Amino acid sequence: MNSSKITRLLFVCLGNICRSPAAQTIMESIITKQGLTNAFECDSAGTYAGHTGEKADPRMRHAASRRGLDITHRARAVRSGDFDNFDLIIAMDDSNYDRLYRLAPSIEAADKIHRMCEFFGDRFAGRDYVPDPYYEGQEGFELVLDMLEEGCENLLGRILKQEI
Repeated sequence: MNSSKITRLLFVCLGNICRSPAAQTIMESIITKQGLTNAFECDSAGTYAGHTGEKADPRMRHAASRRGLDITHRARAVRSGDFDNFDLIIAMDDSNYDRLYRLAPSIEAADKIHRMCEFFGDRFAGRDYVPDPYYEGQEGFELVLDMLEEGCENLLGRILKQEI
């Protein structure tokens, strides 16, 4: 990544009401704490448009608020222009990775797509996706937030080291 430009990150899950808006909010919080708000822009989207315009799931908002995070994003679907507008597109699982790959207009665009699990550290080593907490209990939301915190920290570290 070119350090003199803004790095744009897009986080993607299915409906854009649980995992991806949480990842966006977590990454924005980390970036703010590190004083890097002028160097990054974050957004999130879903590969399914059925929740467009909705707030994040209330259970995710509640779990995040207990950690001092305020998820304000409104759901939107992935758009073709996202492949031009973002430097990295981070999918929460293989299903969304595959959908994004099929939507990519070129090989160069497809090269921007990564799985969040690529950025897990020791705590979640061996996990190959961020599970969808939508049908889970509160523990599912807590687990997802833990995974996203670790993944976002490591993602930012790799970007700053220009490893990605």
